[in-house]
Amino acid sequence: MILRPTPTIARSLQLQLPRVPQRGFLGASATRSNQNRIFDNVRTPNDLHTLTLLSAAENRPLITMWSASWCSTCQAIKPLVKGMIEDERVGQEEGGLGFVEVELDSTLIGDLGIKYMITSMPTLLAFSRQEAQFDTRLTNPQEMKNKERLREWLLNEARRGGRAGGGGGGLFGSIFSKSG
Repeated sequence: MILRPTPTIARSLQLQLPRVPQRGFLGASATRSNQNRIFDNVRTPNDLHTLTLLSAAENRPLITMWSASWCSTCQAIKPLVKGMIEDERVGQEEGGLGFVEVELDSTLIGDLGIKYMITSMPTLLAFSRQEAQFDTRLTNPQEMKNKERLREWLLNEARRGGRAGGGGGGLFGSIFSKSG
């Protein structure tokens, strides 16, 4: 007897699992989609780890917006950032961006805010090759509300193309990544 998923289960699986790129000879990506990607909100450390791995594998920077449900400034800025990435496709020509909101008020999130030195909300922090780009993060809501500044920041992160550097990775990354 062969069990087949019902259409409802199949649809729900497609929504929950990220699409894996087709692999060509020797595991190389056959085609790299430059499409921007919007992911479901992060509520656990494992969710963020999975998305940073996926973004690194695709050489696509991951833009994280650190927020909380009770933060009214976060709720005002989220549609601006998400709209630029999803609707206006900012960064797509440069290779694409991923976007996810990290819910700091989730009871399962643990110490992620401490690990990534999140001291204010909202904070926009890019990950390239799984490294947090501390030097380029945005923490000032006025800068985030300025559409031109926000667009410039997103384009710069997209141009990085998933390459770490220039933004520091890790606590001492900014000290050691600068050339003398």
